[in-house]
Amino acid sequence: MKLTVVGGGSTYTPELVDGFARLRDTLPITELVLTDPAKDRLELIGALSRRIFARQGHPGTITTTADLDAAVDGADAVLLQLRVGGQAARQQDETWPLECGCVGQETTGAGGLAKALRTVPVVLDIADHVRRANPDAWIIDFTNPVGIVTRALLQAGHKALGLCNVAIGLQRKFAALLGTDPAGIHLDHVGLNHLTWETAVRLGGPAGEDVLPGLLSTHGDTIAADLRLPRPLLDRLGVIPSYYLRYFYAHDEVVREQRTKPSRAAEVADMERRLLALYADPTLAEKPALLSQRGGAYYSEAAVDLAAALLRGAGSPHQVVNTLNNGTLPFLPDDAVIEVPAAVGPEGAVPLPVPSVDPLFTGLMAGVTAYEDLALEAALHGTRNRVFRALLAHPLIGQYEYADRLTDELVAHNREHLTWA
Repeated sequence: MKLTVVGGGSTYTPELVDGFARLRDTLPITELVLTDPAKDRLELIGALSRRIFARQGHPGTITTTADLDAAVDGADAVLLQLRVGGQAARQQDETWPLECGCVGQETTGAGGLAKALRTVPVVLDIADHVRRANPDAWIIDFTNPVGIVTRALLQAGHKALGLCNVAIGLQRKFAALLGTDPAGIHLDHVGLNHLTWETAVRLGGPAGEDVLPGLLSTHGDTIAADLRLPRPLLDRLGVIPSYYLRYFYAHDEVVREQRTKPSRAAEVADMERRLLALYADPTLAEKPALLSQRGGAYYSEAAVDLAAALLRGAGSPHQVVNTLNNGTLPFLPDDAVIEVPAAVGPEGAVPLPVPSVDPLFTGLMAGVTAYEDLALEAALHGTRNRVFRALLAHPLIGQYEYADRLTDELVAHNREHLTWA
């Protein structure tokens, strides 16, 4: 089994490789290919990855190449984890929107749109290379904004699913609070990528007992602190939102915070410098503890589980993925990409039935879906007016003066990545 990681020079990669090594019985990889245009970083990460495999006794080979066609040739699955523009572009995404009093974040709001505009054309070009080399290969997208990128892939006819680590992270946290095995926790997880709610926490499977009310009653303060939202809000909602909902439920508070402290991009850039120095140690043969602060917790486990299901019909029977709506949420278009539990196998993902969703959440989902429609249109076809329309539609912006100014800022800061600009 050959698996290719596009963006293999990422500091995330040792987390992924560690998961492949530990879970080799679930996903028996014979060849892992890391590809990245940044050759120096690629060789550094490749060397550490080989040491991780060797230390854990994994028999597979790890190769590195900057040649995308060679990397994807014969691959059974291709995992995308790239960042167009690097941390420098992320730093911009998280700062210039603040000038208009709007949240600065790399996956939502104006910064999220900027990232989508940079990323979608690059991902579609990569996917075309995959299709020419092996049309049966699965593409697993971990590249943000996952919902928009996955929709672009599916709209272009690629075999693709989107993956996010929010659900698996919450599953692990809830299991720890309940003192039980994470495998026994099923989440009624509903929404769009980075816009999701846990409406039930079930023991034993989709039909199991819902322990969410007791979880909130006993551990609500801990959960609220993790989400950085008030405990009374969770009690009133009666559900557990993802931490990304803080950008919506406490927008102005977040903007005030962002204006008075270093950006997350600056923190991550510093962390990456330290990680790369650690990776250069030829005696290091495991992922360092610092990597846990980088983000992407349990990413490797989610990736292994999904790839095993797609390639072998193995792994967990139900997994949270980003896939086409196709009537699952009747208030959204069929071609919307939603994030819900699904039965996953070699034929793809079939979303499980979703109970009726509270209008308090459906309205926001519908609004962000409309924005994602317009964002994808702007990413595919460009023009200033398409960017303006997407920004005007976003629930975190919505005022024409802000949308106008943010359009100018977005184009100015991303001109080198926008062929039409």
